[in-house]
Amino acid sequence: QVRLVEAGGRLVQPGGSLRLSCVADGFTFSSYYMTWVRQAPGKGPEWVCAISADGRYTEYSDSVKGRFTISRDAAKDTLYLQMSSLNAEDTALYYCVRFGGMDYWGKGTLVTVSS
Repeated sequence: QVRLVEAGGRLVQPGGSLRLSCVADGFTFSSYYMTWVRQAPGKGPEWVCAISADGRYTEYSDSVKGRFTISRDAAKDTLYLQMSSLNAEDTALYYCVRFGGMDYWGKGTLVTVSS
């Protein structure tokens, strides 16, 4: 079955950087558009960024544009999110999501930005 397993979240200081990863299993990773979604404490889910199946096209929310970079490694079936210039508003549970006829979400990885 489809599995998405995120990792890399931790406590980081404001202005710091972090790289999240998401290992995909159970489907042909290189055939799917992939997305990062986050949910801050007490708030609804927020779309963060996405990448095309071949990795050539990316898009970002205004809140992270210029600070976050989404990428993928087809050989490793892994999605990445490189985050920099982190601030408190980036504190959230970050999910790797495969949207489609049926949506698949990982369990998330927690990023906390605090001094």
